[in-house]
Amino acid sequence: MSFVRALLRAVRTVRHTPHLSADLPADEDLLLDAPDGRLGPALVSAARGEYAGAAELLAATRESAEWENRDRYTMRLAAFAFSRPDWLADWLAAAPRDPDALLVKAELAIVRAWGSPARAELLRETAPLIDAAASAEPADPVPWRIALDHARGTHAPHTVFEALWAEAVGRSSHHYGCHVAALQYLSAQWYGSHRECFGFAEEAAADALPGSLVQALPVRAAFACLAAGTGGAPTGRQSPRELFGDRIDAAADLAIALSAAYEPGDPWPAEVRNLLAYVLVVRERWEEALEQFRRIGPYATAFPWARLDDDPLGRFTELRDEARRQAAARAPGRERGPVGIPAAPLGALGRPPAPAPGRPVGPPGAGALGKPGRSRSGDHYA
Repeated sequence: MSFVRALLRAVRTVRHTPHLSADLPADEDLLLDAPDGRLGPALVSAARGEYAGAAELLAATRESAEWENRDRYTMRLAAFAFSRPDWLADWLAAAPRDPDALLVKAELAIVRAWGSPARAELLRETAPLIDAAASAEPADPVPWRIALDHARGTHAPHTVFEALWAEAVGRSSHHYGCHVAALQYLSAQWYGSHRECFGFAEEAAADALPGSLVQALPVRAAFACLAAGTGGAPTGRQSPRELFGDRIDAAADLAIALSAAYEPGDPWPAEVRNLLAYVLVVRERWEEALEQFRRIGPYATAFPWARLDDDPLGRFTELRDEARRQAAARAPGRERGPVGIPAAPLGALGRPPAPAPGRPVGPPGAGALGKPGRSRSGDHYA
C-alpha cells in the first residue's frame, strides 16, 4: 500500500466510525497544564507583578487544610517565580515570615537546584529554607513533601528518608504528593527496585480513601517500569515490562476505576488520566486508551508526555490519534490490522525519559516505608 493510500485509509476509517471521534476536542482546543478556576486569577495577578492574589489563595488552603490543592498551587506558583523572581522577592520583602511565601520560596529553591549540574551540593544549601517553611506552619505536610524530594536529591540514607516520611504522613496520612515523593525514592531509577515500587504503590492504594488519587500510585509505578525500556534485560531474562506485565495491567485497571469516579473533563484527575492513557497505549489496550483520551477532554498535562518528548502536547496528540486509528481498526465489522501510518514502536513509546529540570524522582524498601505504626496511607521531580 502506498503512503498516500495509507493516509487516506486512516481518514476514511475514522470518518466511517464517527463514534470514535466523538467527545475528542480538536487539537487547537487542547490546553497544557491549564490552571483551575482558583489558581488562574492568581497567576494573572502575578503576571502583573502583584502577589496579593497568590497570598490569599495559599492562605485559604492553609486555613481550610486543603493540603492537596496547597501542594499543587505551590508548585505552580514556584514555577512562575522561576521566571519572575522579583515577584516572589516583593512578596517576601512585604511579609518575610508569611508561611505561604516561605513555602513557595522553599519549593523554588528545590526547582532551581534540581536543574543544576551541582544539584546535590545546591540542594544541601536549601535545607534551612525547608525548615523555615515547616516551622511557619507545623500542621502543613507540604514542606515535608519538599523535604522528601530534597532527601532524594541529596542521597540521604534510608533512615533519614524514613524519618521524614513519618513526619509527612503524621500530618496527612493520605497526602498524594508525599506518596509520589516516596514512590520516586523507591523506584529503580533511584534507590529501590520495580518490585519495591509496585509493592509500596499497591499497599498504599489498598489503604486509600475512596476517590483518592493515591489509588493511582500503582499506575505511576507501571509508568516507571515501562519507562525503563526493554533493552536492559540480560540475555535469556525477562525485561521489566515482561516481568511485571500482570501488575502493570492491574494498575491500569485500578486507575480506570478511579478515573470513572470523576466526571469527564474534570481537571482534578487530569494528570492521572494522561498517565493512564499512556500506559494503556503502550499495553496496546486501544479502546480503553481512547476512552481515557475522551475523559481527559482538553486537559493535557506535561507529565508524562514531557518525559517522552520535548513537545509534550505534540506527543499527546500523536498518541491520541494513534489510539483512535487502532480503535477504529478493531471496531466491529472492520478488519483488524494496521491502519494508516504504523504506530511508533512500543520501545520508543516507553523509552527512558529525558532528564527533566522540574522535580526530583527517588526511596528505601517498601516495608521500611510502610505507614509508621501501620497508620493509614495517605510531579515530583524526575
